[in-house]
Amino acid sequence: MPLFAQKLFLLIRWRHALAGWLGLVCVAGLAHAQESVQGPAMVVHQVSASSWYVEGLSALGTPANQNFISNAAFVVTPAGVVVVDALGSPALAERLLAEIRKITPQPVTHVILTHYHADHIYGVQTFKAQGARILAHRAARDYLNSDAALIRLQASRQTLAPWINAKTHLVPADDWIEGTRDLVVGGVRFVLTSVGPSHTPEDVVVYLPQEKVLFAGDLVFRNRVPYVGQADSGHWIKALDTLLAFDTAVIVPGHGPLSSEARKDMELTRDYLGYLRKTMGQAARNMEPFDDAYQATDWTEFEALPLFRVANRMNAYNTYLLMEREAP
Repeated sequence: MPLFAQKLFLLIRWRHALAGWLGLVCVAGLAHAQESVQGPAMVVHQVSASSWYVEGLSALGTPANQNFISNAAFVVTPAGVVVVDALGSPALAERLLAEIRKITPQPVTHVILTHYHADHIYGVQTFKAQGARILAHRAARDYLNSDAALIRLQASRQTLAPWINAKTHLVPADDWIEGTRDLVVGGVRFVLTSVGPSHTPEDVVVYLPQEKVLFAGDLVFRNRVPYVGQADSGHWIKALDTLLAFDTAVIVPGHGPLSSEARKDMELTRDYLGYLRKTMGQAARNMEPFDDAYQATDWTEFEALPLFRVANRMNAYNTYLLMEREAP
């Protein structure tokens, strides 16, 4: 397929996926419209001697929850605080900053973004305004300059108002990551490793070797159905092997609670992706219509997980299209 046609095909796919996502968000937003504008509680949990994290809700982003649906973490060093991911709205980032200040007077010097999905980056501008240096994978530049990023932001200004509004903007990194590199702050070493294209083209994981903590971003979902979106699920499965190679005592996932059993807890993500590829791949190879294939698939193993009802069909459809492209 010519390059132009490929890009057009992917943009059309993304628009269809976004339409489905917007419908889900609108329904969820109406259901929660009467909740307090204060948003959900933000509780800081200590991960290791120098690191902490906050855990987002297993839900869709709504005005009621201020888009607090993902995790963020921070590490306190003698020379400043390093934040991993910036949460899903500027207001949430302000709340996270307030929590950090309860633990240390040190300023936030760096923010490392594991990827550029909205629920992880709409708070970046808050940290940038405080003087933090932003780091992300170089592939994120393509997303920042894409129609998809603009459309998503415009949609979020409507569905997540007032927390995402005309003042909310996308922030490029100050320092772009490729391959594996070290960041040293106050004598504390962070290992930044590119693992995309997996969940996104720009996936990065952050490893704190002194304390054996791995900040895995959205390569690991715990206790909920992963969001597949436009993922390269085949490479995502391989990337999980990269994560298993780290000498890890605890994993901070992009969504869900901490993991102290890396191999066991990665199996949910791996098994779900593998099942999608197996079932939708067989349907694509047999040229079976998607609706028929989805209806005929046994989802028993995963249907009790949070967000299955709202995410699984979209995940299956995107995987079906991916497997069509991968088929010989």
